Amino acid sequence: MITGEIKNRIDSIWDTFWTGGITNSITILEQMTYLFFMKMLDDAQVKKEAAANMLGGKVKDPVFKQGDWHNPDTDRDEPYSNLRWRTFVNFEAEKMFQTISKDAFAFIKNLSEGKESAYSRFMENATFLIPNPRTLVKIVEGVSSLDMNNRDTMGDVYEYVLGKMAASGNNGQFRTPRHIIRMMVELMEPTLNDTICDPAMGSAGFIVESAKYVQEHYKTELLKKDNAEHYKNSMLHGFDTDQTMLRIGAMNLMLHGVDNPDIEYRDSLSSDNTDTECYTLCLANPPFAGSLDNESVSKSILSITKTKKTELLFVALFTRMLTVGGRCASIVPDGVLFGNSTGHKSIRKELVDNQRLQAVISMPSGVFQPYSGVSTAILIFTKTNAGGTDKVWFYDMKADGYSLDQKRDEVKENDIPDVIARFKNLQGEEGRTRKEQSFLVPVEEIRANDYDLSINKYKEVERVKVEYEQPEVILGRIESLEAEINAAMVELKKMM
Repeated sequence: MITGEIKNRIDSIWDTFWTGGITNSITILEQMTYLFFMKMLDDAQVKKEAAANMLGGKVKDPVFKQGDWHNPDTDRDEPYSNLRWRTFVNFEAEKMFQTISKDAFAFIKNLSEGKESAYSRFMENATFLIPNPRTLVKIVEGVSSLDMNNRDTMGDVYEYVLGKMAASGNNGQFRTPRHIIRMMVELMEPTLNDTICDPAMGSAGFIVESAKYVQEHYKTELLKKDNAEHYKNSMLHGFDTDQTMLRIGAMNLMLHGVDNPDIEYRDSLSSDNTDTECYTLCLANPPFAGSLDNESVSKSILSITKTKKTELLFVALFTRMLTVGGRCASIVPDGVLFGNSTGHKSIRKELVDNQRLQAVISMPSGVFQPYSGVSTAILIFTKTNAGGTDKVWFYDMKADGYSLDQKRDEVKENDIPDVIARFKNLQGEEGRTRKEQSFLVPVEEIRANDYDLSINKYKEVERVKVEYEQPEVILGRIESLEAEINAAMVELKKMM
């Protein structure tokens, strides 16, 4: 758990960026990430060196070797020792600035081997933007106080920084609220047998939370070599079309102990993405806004639903990417549930008739505040390619533990524990009526309603009969009031 002291340090680093003229939140996070990575490399080697000295051996695969490193950007050599955090942190301001901005930054951009490759391979177009020695010295001092070897703490630190990015209102579309991600992972219960993918990964929140869930629930099993290899190298997959977010996502995973995830620069909806029946679990919050040119979309996706809307195309993509028996939990805008277009109807028909649709969880519209008031829902289904939908579980989530305004302050009202508990015991939902917060709807009724999946289509609203007075009684009362007003006016005029 991140302490108040560490939060204060991060807040201080954030403020230093602002006073130094860097005010875009994603730029701050990106620049902070570069420095985290530099320190992480050195801290890891210091740990290796201590172990080697104790055993009387040599450091295996050192990142910082003996001798000089050739900087391809400046075409000159620089001692490896000067590229290490513990060395340049002691330089005077101008020399530190030159060393970090010119040499250490070039070094991490060109580092493409070893376990750091998941992060370093996305560094090609990275730019160092900290503007002056004074600002850099203050930021380096703040980062120096963080222990990069403590992955639990650093994971919390990074999530806190991601939270600051979202709270700033800039680039918030890249971050699904952490508690919503955690709820979805809890609902899907990933195991060591899963191969997990988020084809619109952003800052890798779903992948990170899945990794944490597996770490927490399979500690003993992860000690086995085969399980550990699968966890580190082949369990977690993510794609994005934004190099900045790939760097941020890779760092997020590294700080949570996942050093070599399969994350790639890829347009998931294009024909370049040929993944078919590859994954056992998809978790995502794909982009909603915008339409795509059909020419750029994979024909295999269009065969499921012919549309230009990204939110429908991603749902179709999930059905293609999953193995038979694979599961999906995805956030969608409410329009997916009841839209009247051919594309909307065809994707709902696909989930209900060809796959096994299990749940529709409607979330309150304030969940994505402060940067969006869009109404959303979570669709949960299993790929069968042979149908199997019998009853669909609907839940009307009214509270998520935070106020539904711009401030998003913590509140007592929270349906999330109830959502998780009820989803894990759907048999217990059989007796629920349509007047309650959750209930089951037979598939025949959904088909009869043209595959409409909005909860309001099936929810029973209990109406209370209100009896009003007769019109003549109300008119009599108005006339009486009017007479009192006129009498008061007469008295007022006499006094004047």
